[in-house]
Amino acid sequence: MATQEPSPPSSMESNKPGFPKKILGNKLEDKHLCNCCHNILRRPFQAQCGHRFCSYCFNRTVSNGPQKCSACIKEDIFEEPTSLLKQGCAFPDNAVRREVENLSAVCIHENCTWKGSIKDYELNHEGKCEFMILPCPSCKERIRFNEQERHNERECPERTLNCKYCKEPFHFKNIKAHDEICPKYPMICEGCAKKKIPREKYVDHIKFCSKFRTPCRFHVVGCDMSVEKEKIHDHERTYAYEHLNLLLHYIMGMKVSMEGLQPQGLEVAGHKLLELQQSLRELEARVSQLSTTSSGPPVQGAAAATASTSSSSSGPPGPPTLAPLPPPPTLAPTLSVSTSFTPLPSSVGAALELQLHSEKTKVVELGRRCTELEVKSGTFENVVCVLNREVERFATTMEASNRQHKLDQDKIEALSNKVRQLERTVGLKDLTVAEMEGRLREMSATTFDGVFVWRISDFAKKRQDAIAGRAPAMFSPAFYTSKYGYKMCLRIYLNGDGTGRGSHLSLFFVVMRGLSDALLKWPFNQKVTLMLLDQSNREHIIDAFRPDVTSSSFQRPVSEMNIASGCPLFCPLSKLDAKNSYIRDDTIFIKAIVDLTGL
Repeated sequence: MATQEPSPPSSMESNKPGFPKKILGNKLEDKHLCNCCHNILRRPFQAQCGHRFCSYCFNRTVSNGPQKCSACIKEDIFEEPTSLLKQGCAFPDNAVRREVENLSAVCIHENCTWKGSIKDYELNHEGKCEFMILPCPSCKERIRFNEQERHNERECPERTLNCKYCKEPFHFKNIKAHDEICPKYPMICEGCAKKKIPREKYVDHIKFCSKFRTPCRFHVVGCDMSVEKEKIHDHERTYAYEHLNLLLHYIMGMKVSMEGLQPQGLEVAGHKLLELQQSLRELEARVSQLSTTSSGPPVQGAAAATASTSSSSSGPPGPPTLAPLPPPPTLAPTLSVSTSFTPLPSSVGAALELQLHSEKTKVVELGRRCTELEVKSGTFENVVCVLNREVERFATTMEASNRQHKLDQDKIEALSNKVRQLERTVGLKDLTVAEMEGRLREMSATTFDGVFVWRISDFAKKRQDAIAGRAPAMFSPAFYTSKYGYKMCLRIYLNGDGTGRGSHLSLFFVVMRGLSDALLKWPFNQKVTLMLLDQSNREHIIDAFRPDVTSSSFQRPVSEMNIASGCPLFCPLSKLDAKNSYIRDDTIFIKAIVDLTGL
């Protein structure tokens, strides 16, 4: 049994239990299993009793104090103190660790084809497998490791986003609710169509926006049109007649409403007045008749008078109905006048006077009301006259405004045509300037002696783009053998091409169509030397070739450039990955030399 040694420092321990049994590519042996988690040992420790545990399992077991070895109990070999597990009673079993690390392993995740040793699995593959299934911490959906970033950014319904307007965080499911209250959310003015107005400034914008549509000021009398603020005066001039017509109807409606408060209106009041006047005349006639009758021959004596009085007083209240007086009787000559007649009762006259006074009061009141209505009718007629004059004035103003508006429209149309013409001219100038700038950049990098040095900066980023397939190839600026000579360029694959893909840097030479091709000798037959420059000037990588005159790559170009030809295995990528002097400051230099012999 090995001598006891202290436990290793925490840097040598692992915070994970043993490897799953499924990763083994061959037969599993019991000596490689942890007696606690029963998985393949990870950083194995051997206890005093001889049983082995993962460092994580051992430390977790003894974290709460000394524990009995479960394997000793199971094998019925428990003895104290050897079978007690406690801090400091175990040591790293490096021999078994090396055996375990050299075992062949496969990835346990579906569709993954990785194979290697357990050591490689732990260092390079465990927790990094693209096919590993993990639960999303937000929505708990199970997703692959390589899809985790896309899921978190695009698919997770519980993902948190930052508003691109106000920068405030919110849950994706609340995106519509946030857009409804976001103070920076871009609004579009319904009037001037201006975009990207922050919601917090939208109210201030529409207060002053001349294109925003607002209700007409005559909407209270029935105009239901919405008009741009800058055209409100034009609208009022154009629809002045309609506005005044609506206003007239509104006033007439008010008049009818006011007449509804009077007793049956003017016409009914007039008829009532005539009826009252007729009744008044009848009453006056009866009073006159009564007065005449009382001053003529006397009526019957006291009994008749008493009966008449009783009849009058016992009747219903109101104006009494006067019966025709009987003809005066023939008096006995022996009777005296003073003893044969009694005066007319005073109650009948008082009742008639009260009825007459009431009718006169009603006539006066109706007359007063008729006068008021006549005054109001005259006022309304004056208002209508004023409105008619305003309609005429507005019609004249509207006609003048229409003429001015037509002139303004013609002027605006002429200016718009001029603006469009200027915009087309400016667009053509911009294209010309961009073309000239491109030619200037090309000319600044162009050489005319067959020697060209190509500086490629940001090498690491461009190589990653090539590995990812985003930009597998790059073209250099054009260069010439002379001012009127062959036009050429270089093409480089930073992750290789063809037989050199993924292992070499590939460099090719391209013959391009030039303006002087008709004066040159074809096919192109000059020796070409390609170089990757050592920036310490010690050991350049050089490759040279002479063109195959039967290849289409060196015939006179019929398109912008011929098919590239060169060195697919120009430089091993391993040479660039190691420490070297070809890459400095993330920049490399490629040099091409065209032999000018015979030109």
